[in-house]
Amino acid sequence: MSLSLNQWTTRQWSLPEAVDGCVRHGLEAIGLWREKVAETGLAESVKLVRAAGLRVSSLCRGGFLTTGDPTAYAQALEDNRRAIDEAAELEAGCLVLVVGGLPGVKPGEALPASGFTRDLAGARERVAEALSELAPYAGERGVKLALEPLHPIYCPDRAVLSTLGQALELSLPYPEEQVGVVVDTFHVWWDPRLFEDVARAGNRIASYQVCDYLHPLPEDILLGRGMMGDGVIDFRPITRAVQAAGYAGDVEVEIFNADIWAADADEVVATMKTRYEEVVLP
Repeated sequence: MSLSLNQWTTRQWSLPEAVDGCVRHGLEAIGLWREKVAETGLAESVKLVRAAGLRVSSLCRGGFLTTGDPTAYAQALEDNRRAIDEAAELEAGCLVLVVGGLPGVKPGEALPASGFTRDLAGARERVAEALSELAPYAGERGVKLALEPLHPIYCPDRAVLSTLGQALELSLPYPEEQVGVVVDTFHVWWDPRLFEDVARAGNRIASYQVCDYLHPLPEDILLGRGMMGDGVIDFRPITRAVQAAGYAGDVEVEIFNADIWAADADEVVATMKTRYEEVVLP
């Protein structure tokens, strides 16, 4: 397995700067975000990555498929098809899907007084329905969709998939080259079935993302992802389990953290490389 820089870890860098940073620090892969690709332009992003000789370990992100509004649902499907097309152009290892929370609950915002639903089962059914439309489209373009379960604290507004087992069950009706799962340590470290489900996932593991779970979490819980070794996660057993399941892809460091974004990005990458060796690898 090789180390990959997820672009959001060094959010302060533009895509060209991140590509250059990867090259300077001897990294072979980068995880891209659609927002950064759009800033640079898809064609130019493809050119830069290929000229640098980098693999695109993942493209973040598609998803947000739980809306019950027919017009919004059709728009979400179309945006996901565009994301699949972008992933194909970039030859990304996978397109990460953050499936969305309860309909009407907006990410990071207060619960509205009305206009939202508590129908969690229905929201999960809509994800399954959307997947039945998107998986064949992705398969035709050689793109693997990667369902990412998020920690239960994000279930109301970001992802109604909270465990690796849930994500895996949704993937099973499709060929493993079409639909897989993401193992993100921040989101799944707590799960008592984690090791069983990692073994069961096998070749469906499309991405292995690492960062630490900080305690206490900051007021903005989205920014509670820390540098490996700064929180509570024991990484080595998880890494061993992922390897034993047959995963030999890139290990992507994805950190959302205000202090890290304010730091010198080169120092962040240097620390990332050291902690990967000291904390993540068995």
